[in-house]
Parts: sequence; structure tokens; C-alpha cells
Amino acid sequence: MPREAPYLAVAAALRARILAGEWPMGARLPARARLAVEYGVGRNVMQRAMDRLIIDGLLEGRAGSGTYVRAPRERLRLIRSRHRERGADSPLGSAMRERGRADAWDAHSRVRVPAPDAIAERLAISPGDRCVRTHYEFLADGHPVQLSASWEPMAVTDGTPIVLPERGPLAGKGVVERMRSIGVVISTVVEVPRPARATQAQANLLGISPGDLVLQIERTIYDTDRRPVETADIVIPDVRREVVYEFGVDWP
Repeated sequence: MPREAPYLAVAAALRARILAGEWPMGARLPARARLAVEYGVGRNVMQRAMDRLIIDGLLEGRAGSGTYVRAPRERLRLIRSRHRERGADSPLGSAMRERGRADAWDAHSRVRVPAPDAIAERLAISPGDRCVRTHYEFLADGHPVQLSASWEPMAVTDGTPIVLPERGPLAGKGVVERMRSIGVVISTVVEVPRPARATQAQANLLGISPGDLVLQIERTIYDTDRRPVETADIVIPDVRREVVYEFGVDWP
């Protein structure tokens, strides 16, 4: 039988002590280095164990201050599925009625923004080529739950009614429907999720602490010619959202 990963064993031991009340709600835990020595593990193992408890909502990391006990918090499920959202009336999709789903958003666009090197590579354009950059802040019950920075090459949309994603006749309809209106048919969406820690700017917008765990999703959308027509960086606070991917199956 496979042996349990050391960090999971440490996390389980710390969880038991927290639930037993050794450290009450709001109390600061001993330094990670001290706990690492107590459990006979390396600092990286202790870091992963505490990250696990932060994800579970038992602990809260505060930049420059330490790690504190907090009341367990429910992580609401956020389902990412183009299959579920197909034909929806907004970029939030038909699953918007799902509990905890974002129900409002704010967006700000800028035109003719030169593409940075990394964005240009993702969009298969030259660095400096002009794009429309849109920043989104998604809300659920009035609370921020997701950030997104979207880039669309102006070579695709310039001179059309959809050049600004949140203005014009198809404002808020989402990339698939907007692109279809100018004859661009979307065929593929690629998402690359990576764990990260919130920057100060992200923390300010999401109402979390700098350094808190977040899920960063690099999304790129392609048309039927395999041409990238949009790419976005999505940031979701891990402590509030459990991200689930749902796939449709086409039976032969």
C-alpha cells in the first residue's frame, strides 16, 4: 500500500490539533521553521502542509505576519465547461444560476495596446502588434470571485462592431458568439491551470491577503483554422472556489 505523502501526514496532525482547540480561532500558529523541527520534516514539507490547511479554510496566511487559525469556510464549486455554457446569453454561461456562480461583472477595455512578448507568442502575432485588452472583475453576491485579463488581436476585430467586448450590439455575449457574428468560428479552447500566490494588486481586488493561494488559468481560444483569436489570464482565489472541469463526450 502506498505510503502517505509526508506533508499530508503533517497536515492531518496539525488539523487534529486545531480542531481540538489547541490554537483557538484567530490565534497565530508557531513559526513554520519551529513546527518543521517539531515534526522532524523540512521547511518545504511544512509549507505544503500549511498550504493544504489554507486551502481547506482552517488557516489564513497573512503576509509579513504569520499563519492564523480561522473558522472553516465553505469552498463553493465553480464549474468550467464550454459544453455547459454553449448557447448562453452572457460570458458567465448557462450555469450562472449555480450557487456561488458569478452573477455580475465589471469590465474596462483599452484599444491599440501593443502586445507584450508573452501575449504575442500566445496569439501567434508579432510583439507590439495592436490588441484590445480588457480587464474583468467578476462578482458573486457582491463579492469578488474572479479576475481576468483578456487580449484580442485587432487584426481580427478592427473595424467591426465587436472590437470592444463589452460595448456594441453583442456586448457581454462572450467570445464565441461575438466572433461568429463576423464570420470567425471558434473550434477549440485550451486552458492551462497553474497554482500561484496572489500579488498585492490581485489581493486588493479579490479581498484576500497578498500571498494567498490562487489558481491562475491561461486560456487561449482558436478558430477553425487554428488561429488564436483571444487569450486571457484568469485568477481565482483558491480559498473561496473549488474549480471543477466538466467534459462532454461525443459517442460514436
